[in-house]
Amino acid sequence: MTPSSLRRDPLVSSYFPAEQSTALIDGTVGDALLRAAASYGDDIALSDRQPTDVSRRTWTFHELATDAHHSARALLAHFQPGDHVAIWASNCPEWILVELGAALAGLVLVTVNPAYLEHELAHVMKQSRARGIIIQDEYRGRKLVDVLDRVRNQLPECRTVVRLSSWTDFLGNGLDRPLPHVSPDDVAQIQYTSGTTGFPKGACLTHRGLSNNGRLFAEALGAGRGDIWINPMPLFHTAGCGLATLGALQTGGTQVLPPEYHPAHMLDLFERERGSIMLCVPTMLIRMLEEQERQPRDLSSWRLVALGGAPVPTELVRRAENLAGVDVTIGYGQTEASPYLTHTLPQDRHPGWENSVGKPLPHTEVKIVDPSTGAIMPVGESGEICGRGYGIMTGYFDAPDATNATIDAEGWLHTGDIGSMDTRGYCRVLGRLKDMIIRGGENIYPREIEDVLITHPDIADVAVVGLPDDDWGETVAACVRLSGPQVPRSTDLEAFCRRHLASYKVPRRWHFLESFPQTASGKIQKFALRDLLLHDVTAD
Repeated sequence: MTPSSLRRDPLVSSYFPAEQSTALIDGTVGDALLRAAASYGDDIALSDRQPTDVSRRTWTFHELATDAHHSARALLAHFQPGDHVAIWASNCPEWILVELGAALAGLVLVTVNPAYLEHELAHVMKQSRARGIIIQDEYRGRKLVDVLDRVRNQLPECRTVVRLSSWTDFLGNGLDRPLPHVSPDDVAQIQYTSGTTGFPKGACLTHRGLSNNGRLFAEALGAGRGDIWINPMPLFHTAGCGLATLGALQTGGTQVLPPEYHPAHMLDLFERERGSIMLCVPTMLIRMLEEQERQPRDLSSWRLVALGGAPVPTELVRRAENLAGVDVTIGYGQTEASPYLTHTLPQDRHPGWENSVGKPLPHTEVKIVDPSTGAIMPVGESGEICGRGYGIMTGYFDAPDATNATIDAEGWLHTGDIGSMDTRGYCRVLGRLKDMIIRGGENIYPREIEDVLITHPDIADVAVVGLPDDDWGETVAACVRLSGPQVPRSTDLEAFCRRHLASYKVPRRWHFLESFPQTASGKIQKFALRDLLLHDVTAD
């Protein structure tokens, strides 16, 4: 990618056309694997590490391609190209071999959160029409096989169950089967949205979208051969199996895959493996920095952390740079976009960059529109963020009404997020349209308040929501996770806010919580938090 300093005339309206600064590769996920094997050969592509085990399994790029072909042929012994096949498991190398094997076999991989309960599993399996499932025996003490057995009679289309504990035996099937032709336009995965705003829907993502988005993301980071990616992101999400996995693959990096996220284990991996890059959500980084303060590790190899998936407080950027000595980049997107639309670049440090989510990635258009009229907003004014390009989903599976409500006739994805764009094309995200608080006719964006409160020394994490109010329509409520045992007085916190915010934005209700309801990828579920406050929490 060429530097973001490519000169353009300053924007007047909030529309950034697609840059052609780097090539879009018209290929599949399988093609990306073959190119990587040809380019990086005997370099280490993948490694797994258990928290208490010094041993590890590794795959070179050649070995990864070979085992992915074995996986593809074994899958084709049970399924036909185009079949939907679910995987229900936590992070492990076999997950990636299933991902790459399914891509080579022309199967559509349905990714399933291993934390799902019975009714959630049944919904995804039925809605996706999965013909089979590849399943981990146990996850966090729950026997997933038993859960599946309890809902199996609701899944008449699910005819094949493959246990990962029998993976080696499974690979012995179909070794001589030919692989089909797969098109870049074919759907590679059905990824279910993270559920921050309600029950998930299945976004259909193509080979072209996933492979190019992972590559362009990694190139935006300046990633290359020899980088060690420590990947804590769940593989059932586009950040884990798309951005990190396909990004490291296509730029010659080594992906180190812990089985799950734990702050101390992550820091240990950086020290032991000489990790250089990590993609994570802000909550993960917050916990790691807290752990680093308690027990410092040698993090001298760690050069960059890429943040996304949730608002990134400016104070967190400063803490990461000062405490861990790492560069910070920030990205923005949605599952429906494969997933990233925009990203900051390490080499571009214009004033105020840390308050943005960067410029659109190459071959992606972004505009800010009036949510009511669809008109493009002037630069600097807020509206709904819309994106268009190669990575936009083909639609929600078997949900035409939901698809038409999200993608308009011109192919624009309406994200449901409020944001703005500056004269350079850098975007800011202010929150969800549904999260915007209207108090006495004034529009209040929770992100602005959260950015202030996270700088308070007693606050480790914060989320702001609107609650019903008889007088004002809505009132501002701040949910706080404290950094220590001292509980500050609400009046002191209000005074702190008044030094930085207009009075109508200052929270009137304060709730001190030990944790927030979150998705498996670490995003705060504000709809669940709002319900919790309305029904279960007493205001201070």
